[in-house]
Amino acid sequence: MRADRLVSLVLLLRRHGRLSAAALARELEVSTRTVLRDIEALSAAGVPVYAERGRHGGFALLPGFQTELTGLNHDEALALLVAGSRRGAQAFGLGSALASAMLKVVDALPEGHRDTAAGAVERLLIDPETDLLSRRQGAEDVSDAVVAEIRRAVFAGHKLRVHYAAVGQAPKWRTVDPIGLVTVREQGYLLATRSGADRTYRLSRVLAAEELDEPAERPDRVDLDRAWQERSTRFRTGGDQVVVLVRLDPARREQLAGTALAVRAEDTDADGRLRLEVAFQDARHARWALWQLAADAEALEPEWLRTALRDRAAAIAARYGAPS
Repeated sequence: MRADRLVSLVLLLRRHGRLSAAALARELEVSTRTVLRDIEALSAAGVPVYAERGRHGGFALLPGFQTELTGLNHDEALALLVAGSRRGAQAFGLGSALASAMLKVVDALPEGHRDTAAGAVERLLIDPETDLLSRRQGAEDVSDAVVAEIRRAVFAGHKLRVHYAAVGQAPKWRTVDPIGLVTVREQGYLLATRSGADRTYRLSRVLAAEELDEPAERPDRVDLDRAWQERSTRFRTGGDQVVVLVRLDPARREQLAGTALAVRAEDTDADGRLRLEVAFQDARHARWALWQLAADAEALEPEWLRTALRDRAAAIAARYGAPS
């Protein structure tokens, strides 16, 4: 609609200061002739837009011109910026509508925050294609106050103290340099460095957090998607991985492959059942994945896994074999 386009044109000029007709046409996805007509309409409506001639000329607004489009506060605007940064808008043909909406959201930010809006958004990553965990887990409870403190440190670029309970360890305080926040499959993570080394912290294991005044030691810009992929790859190829030889009903192959880290080798027995060499994150992951397949899968190696599954099955059989 033309009204929306006129609003977008004004916001573009407010944000960039001066733009040529060609640049405005590219941003608005219209012809330069349409831009010139829109400029005339704005001038007729009393909007103080003027033309600057010359090689570096273009259109601009008189200094101090203000618009009042929304009543969004900073956090509300930031939430919309984050949501709008996803690729779905392009996929559903909403690219131009998203661009217009994003301009309005940026305009709604307080004056001191407009230049940092893009930097704040790049510190958040929502539902990347890769995950640290192959098996899906339920949503975890995370304190709103803790997340808010972490988020402030991430956006401000300040060091952060977290009281963190690592698996199998007593909680202790750590001082880190926050890089960004990632949420994937209802799990939240803080990407940070500690003494220069990469660290990834599960938000549900952060018991308390404190933003410090000291600036964090981190790059000014970050490709959070790439950083997350690199850390996911290191996680999946290191640590306490377990390799299991499995004999499997072919109908259950995709289920097993979907929960494992990788299928390293595959063959077919004479009776048509599959023989797979599969990697899991750890012993617990291997036991969990094979138990889900019940009698459709048989762990051939290692022996400790066969023993663990047999003992668990025997305990359940004994429980249900007893009189109720």
